[in-house]
Amino acid sequence: MTVSEVKSKTDKKAFLDVARELYKNDDVWVCPLDNDIEAVFDPAKNSFHKHGQITRWVLRDDSGKMAGRVAAFINDEKAYKTEVPTGGMGFFECINDEKAAFLLFDTAKAWLQAKGMEAMDGPINFGENDKFWGLLVEGFTHPSYGMNYNPPYYKAFFDNYGFKTEYQQITNHLQVYNPFPERFTKIAEWVAKKPGYEFKHLEAKKIAQFAEDFMEIYNDAWKDFENFVPITRDVIMESFKQMQTIMDENLIWFAYVNGEPASFVIILPDANQMIKPLKGKLDLIGKLKFLYYRWKGVSRMRAIVMGTKEKFQKHGLESAMFIKLKEYTYPLNQYFELELSWVGDFNDKMLAIHEATGATFGKKHLTMRKVF
Repeated sequence: MTVSEVKSKTDKKAFLDVARELYKNDDVWVCPLDNDIEAVFDPAKNSFHKHGQITRWVLRDDSGKMAGRVAAFINDEKAYKTEVPTGGMGFFECINDEKAAFLLFDTAKAWLQAKGMEAMDGPINFGENDKFWGLLVEGFTHPSYGMNYNPPYYKAFFDNYGFKTEYQQITNHLQVYNPFPERFTKIAEWVAKKPGYEFKHLEAKKIAQFAEDFMEIYNDAWKDFENFVPITRDVIMESFKQMQTIMDENLIWFAYVNGEPASFVIILPDANQMIKPLKGKLDLIGKLKFLYYRWKGVSRMRAIVMGTKEKFQKHGLESAMFIKLKEYTYPLNQYFELELSWVGDFNDKMLAIHEATGATFGKKHLTMRKVF
């Protein structure tokens, strides 16, 4: 078996095609858009290149057939915030062969060591953690857009190589037409009517202001979590730009207390239901198909991130926003499931919100670390 670094246009195509080959008989898998994968590696489309570096490789067997792939990267803003300098590895795909998997891990490890890293986290993304993050170990059902999906046998590869779980990523599912628990509803209705409390859905024409509000809330809400790095306006605007083709303004809610940005929930229609027939290709035919499926509509939503400023975290703002969301979705008779993804097992407050809504377990991913 041989590992080669991705450099040419042919190499890039092979990197993308590895996954298509491995999952060709898996009806559950949804091929990510080639454009989304390539954007991660493009400095013009991924601002993380301003403070980091990334490379990738393709593995072929002795006959030249594609057998796997992996990427390794260093985010300078996070690499030195851990006990030892830590890089990342991701976009891992591999045939069911431990020798092949270890060769890919060794390749990423060697590259990171050469650049001063003493550990690697994986499988993660060279970007925000709302996409391509974590090893799926429970809930091998239809993945929502941006969520990693992989065969069950990957877990043994990571364990046997010496990766240890840093934290679990919990995804829960909420059935839209099931009533909320009575206590949740009472609190939500009470909060929604409180003087000085205001709830607004996103307006695309005011995206710059909503981006500022998002940044203010997010950086306050997450500041006390380990290894937190404040989100920048550039990253937020990149994310909003990527969301624009699929987002429904009425699914994204902000809460304000006496005019101060206090809480938000970002929910998107599940684009995977639109892109599954495209097989990763967004060429002219793919775009026409995508427009058709977007017009046809989807039945699932994904809550990709929630946040509430620390001083408002016991005010019940989240429950009121869920009621506002339900007021919009109920009459549509279109959305039937909301995926609440993902929440780290260290985030007791957010997991408590999931439980309060009546959501049930959906999936579990792991963020793992290999110390060299």
